[in-house]
Amino acid sequence: MENVLFDYSPIVGREPIRWPGGARVAFYVGLNVEHFTIDRPSTSINEATATLVPDPLNYGWRDYGPRVAIWRVMDVLDRHGIRASVLLNADVCERYPQIVEAGNARDWAWLAHGKNNSTLQADVDDERAYLTEVVETIARATGRRPRGWLGPALTETFRTPSLLAELGLDYVLDWTNDDQPYRLNVPGMLSVPYSLELNDLGIFTMHGRSGAEFVRMVTDQFDQLYAESAESGRVMALALHPFVIGQAFRAKYLDQALAYIAGHEGVWLTTSDEIAGHYARTA
Repeated sequence: MENVLFDYSPIVGREPIRWPGGARVAFYVGLNVEHFTIDRPSTSINEATATLVPDPLNYGWRDYGPRVAIWRVMDVLDRHGIRASVLLNADVCERYPQIVEAGNARDWAWLAHGKNNSTLQADVDDERAYLTEVVETIARATGRRPRGWLGPALTETFRTPSLLAELGLDYVLDWTNDDQPYRLNVPGMLSVPYSLELNDLGIFTMHGRSGAEFVRMVTDQFDQLYAESAESGRVMALALHPFVIGQAFRAKYLDQALAYIAGHEGVWLTTSDEIAGHYARTA
């Protein structure tokens, strides 16, 4: 099957990207704010109980995010003047409205992230109706119509970008194959960089890295992108899940990593919305 969504474009052959203020790296935090249903297996820290209903071990681990961890993560982001780009499940709007209120007070960007993280996009029957409900729910709750999309577990169908464009969205994060934004073969739709490897869920739960190793990975990623951005701007995305990075023993490592990035000149601390908007206007 041919990939009709985008074409091959080697980064060495493109026109230079210029970020606002002469910045070299556009940095954003992709904060996954999610709801998981109690009767379906999902992201788990221990597969031994994942199929049980209920599954207190894994559900409780995930539920620590909206109850405790996100408030800790907010404090760290605030300390460094970073506004989150929130990958928001629509179900969060009803179940955890205090999070939406706190995010609006901080001028966070809200991206659509499906209904909940127990339902993958590929499993949806009527995709147009489903996406419409997700987008409208988030728009009502936040007061802002989302401009971006990340599928639960980065899932899409081949129709998803065009359906999102019909709903007024203009970029997706699902295709993690670049360090710069690019145009999809769908009118008005961009792909904006996101990260699978610089992602706390994989770093800590799949690969078992330590907090100190997390800081090293983040700073190494930044240093390399910063060096490469001398001639053309780069995007650095840091993907976070409150129930992972917001554990008490990990929070200080997030603080250290963000301090390193925010302490450099030539860094645009921004949101994925602003990255997409700037690229659409200027590239």
